[in-house]
Amino acid sequence: MVQAKEILVVDDEVGIRELLSEILQDEGYRVALAENAGEARAYRARQQPSLVLLDIWMPDTDGVTLLREWGASGALTMPVVMMSGHGTIETAVEATRIGAFDFLEKPIGLTKLLSTIARALKVAAIKEPRHVVLSALGTSAKLREVERALEQLVAVKKPILILGETGTGHETAAEALRLPDVPFIVLANGARLANPVALLEEARDGVLVASEIGQYSKADQRLLSFLVPKLERHNVTLVATSSEALGNLAAEGKFDAALLSQLSAGAVMLPPLRTRREDIPPLIERYWREATAGGEAPILGTLQPAALAALGSAHWPGNLEHLANVIGNLALLRGEITGEHVKRLLGEAATPTQAVAPEITARFFEVPLREAREAFERIYFEQLLAREQSNMSRVAEKAGLERTHLYRKLKQLAIRFSRRNEESAG
Repeated sequence: MVQAKEILVVDDEVGIRELLSEILQDEGYRVALAENAGEARAYRARQQPSLVLLDIWMPDTDGVTLLREWGASGALTMPVVMMSGHGTIETAVEATRIGAFDFLEKPIGLTKLLSTIARALKVAAIKEPRHVVLSALGTSAKLREVERALEQLVAVKKPILILGETGTGHETAAEALRLPDVPFIVLANGARLANPVALLEEARDGVLVASEIGQYSKADQRLLSFLVPKLERHNVTLVATSSEALGNLAAEGKFDAALLSQLSAGAVMLPPLRTRREDIPPLIERYWREATAGGEAPILGTLQPAALAALGSAHWPGNLEHLANVIGNLALLRGEITGEHVKRLLGEAATPTQAVAPEITARFFEVPLREAREAFERIYFEQLLAREQSNMSRVAEKAGLERTHLYRKLKQLAIRFSRRNEESAG
């Protein structure tokens, strides 16, 4: 649960302190009170409030002097809103120059008070160093590197491009950049880009997420490219994601080269699950708890060692989504889960896709062309079937073949295949 923001009210008039305290607590804030600069100084030495409402005229030390003191000592690390019943423009300007966020004249209107506080807290949140947490994806060293990269990009206000294979967690990584109380706008397939100026104003001080930009139309890509130079003026962080190879799309004329150039400086790659296998056991336990609502036997007591080994060594072409789906299926079984149960669910993907060995490549030149072509085609289709989990529609699309032609080719090469995913893909 998020803890309420704490506001320190510094005023020598007890009636004002009590009134402000009552109003702010009704709005959900925690409130600390100080009747003079000495008490405020002592409080700040102990802890940092989220915001300070500071009266200018107090009997021991005036508010501007206390503000200057905090600034000189490095203690002015929270927004301070000055208050005065008989202040002057010169005083307000001086307080702002020293570091006050704003200046309110007494008697303070309720709407003005609350809007100023909300604005000050929002600006303070944006300025705070961002801590990006991707623990939902895992805790491996590779993911810690991604967290640090995202933090650095946010700090320098650069557009961010989150890349990675399907299922590696693009949406989760983008969500990790969300801040409380500021806009977080997700564009669905380029929707709302038709009015880019209004969109930037709506997203001001917040985050704009462009998911799977490789699927945007060329017109939407150009509109997004138009937005990029204007992001800083509106203090908007753009987070684009893609599971496709944008460089290849750009080379084929299917992706705007200018947009790719603008985003490439902030590119971050999410590592596939097979490269961080230390994350697999805790993810298995988490997905098991989610699938069983925490009410079933612990998965480590249900899975046989061979089943755990099969899960740990699988290629996982669909990454986290693939793992979650497999664990969800296993959770429906009763009794001990064997390695065969896992292998049946994994199908072709149970064995990691292997690169073509150099000796096999060399051997191609020692056989007639027809045999070499057939050997290559067998390796090609076996690996493609594994990568696409025997989804025949995707295999046909990647191979550039009609589905009926694909079936004939696989039979000709004596490659076993299944049509089980055909309907879901169609």
